[in-house]
Amino acid sequence: MPGTVRRSTEARPAMDPFLDLLQFHEIEMDALQAVSRMLAHGADHRELLQEILGVLEEKLNVSRGTVMILSPDGDGFTVEAVAPGTERPHHTAIFKKGEGIIGNVLASGVPEIVPRLSQDPRHQGRVHRDRDHEVSFICVPVRVGNDPVGSLSVDLPAQSLQRLKDVARVLEIVACLIANDICNRRLARVWRDNLEQENQRLRTELSQRFRPENMLGESSAMRLVFTRIHQVAASATTALICGESGTGKELVASAIHFNSPRASKPFLKVNCAALSEGVLESELFGHERGAFTGALTERIGRVEAAEGGTLFLDEIGEFSGAIQVKLLRLLQEREYERVGSNKTKKANVRIITATNRDLEKAVADGSFRQDLYYRVNIFPIHLPPLRDRKSDILQLTNHFVKKHAEQCGKEVRRISTPAINMLTAYHWPGNVRELENCIEYALLLCRDGVIHGHDLPPTLQMPEEPPHPGGSGLLHERVAILERDMISDALKRSSGNVSAAARELGSNERVLRYKIGKLGLSKH
Repeated sequence: MPGTVRRSTEARPAMDPFLDLLQFHEIEMDALQAVSRMLAHGADHRELLQEILGVLEEKLNVSRGTVMILSPDGDGFTVEAVAPGTERPHHTAIFKKGEGIIGNVLASGVPEIVPRLSQDPRHQGRVHRDRDHEVSFICVPVRVGNDPVGSLSVDLPAQSLQRLKDVARVLEIVACLIANDICNRRLARVWRDNLEQENQRLRTELSQRFRPENMLGESSAMRLVFTRIHQVAASATTALICGESGTGKELVASAIHFNSPRASKPFLKVNCAALSEGVLESELFGHERGAFTGALTERIGRVEAAEGGTLFLDEIGEFSGAIQVKLLRLLQEREYERVGSNKTKKANVRIITATNRDLEKAVADGSFRQDLYYRVNIFPIHLPPLRDRKSDILQLTNHFVKKHAEQCGKEVRRISTPAINMLTAYHWPGNVRELENCIEYALLLCRDGVIHGHDLPPTLQMPEEPPHPGGSGLLHERVAILERDMISDALKRSSGNVSAAARELGSNERVLRYKIGKLGLSKH
């Protein structure tokens, strides 16, 4: 590492007390120059301090250089670094302000020069332990502003007070350099923390901005969906929305349209799986009068009706081969003809498609055209099933409770804990659509403004596996669920008061305590 000083293993001669003053000043300058270069290198803080102490020992003939720094809790000062080759003090080497020589320096902020360390009663031997030899001791504070944040201390051979003062002056300069480095590192850390917080704030703000008003979800999977919607909305690119039935593909298509420049134009939807081939072709492209039996008047199709806007084709995996060819032409050439007409029309319409099928597999087995797949799969958006975003279930549940409670004319104060547990434990094969239906069902049954577990549909209460032979049946399990819900809610309303809960339930305290223990319920 640049600035590293190799320390000789041979014993150094003691400093000549009569060394020429100019020569000593040259040594001081060499030491300060080396320290400055190390600080400019910007190495790891502790490693940097060790190298600085090594320079001081090499240049100034000092030993046991030690830097102490204010502990993270602010209650004391601990050893931060010692010179290379020096044994690190025991972990108990912690000083309070005013404790020992070092503690006095930390409290007063004034350097201490001890000509004979063994004769000073304040010496505690926790950091500088040698009391058997005549050594001098110097300790200077490391201050940031007026606040001491640490100390720099060294041992050195006993010598004149004037020479000790010269060394102390050098150590004070080094301590100022160390303090400046500490201050800069603190500012850099604060700047970095503030930058991370600002980055997180902007991410949150952007995620909220990207989230369409008609969609809910805070999970990472849904945040990715919101980002994809934002990325594609401003363009006219064809998007393919993939996902299981009930995941909200139509909501995504609607969000893309109403966040696009075409928002003021029509947004039309066609469920392709619900129509036969002949009806679907007429529905999409329109027909002329007399084009087929029953065509008494001409009719414009959805493509023409959505001119300038967006056409959402749901379940395109159900298209027949003939319809696929015509859709491919519409996507490539932006042209089409009505059924029974040879007049070509131009279309200025954005196409958004959706499917719950694996189109790649359909291409492989020949039921879906490969060239059409490439045209619709320009920008895919994958909607996660509800079982993969369970952190959103409670938010969605609250939304559906509020929506349908107004329609039913009911006031719902809360959803019981057992009911929430049942909602999050269920695997939701019907996804968000099934969740909404379950909440609407529960609202019809709930009483007293609380949705209990027994208010939810039977599909959420049935066990995953058939009851064990000889074990409890479905009726017993339903009764246990109802009992648990009622007792749990009564305890919550009474703030854990068993007597009050028993009175509310028309029971007595002894029986209720037995039930609480049997069901493993908490009283709080």
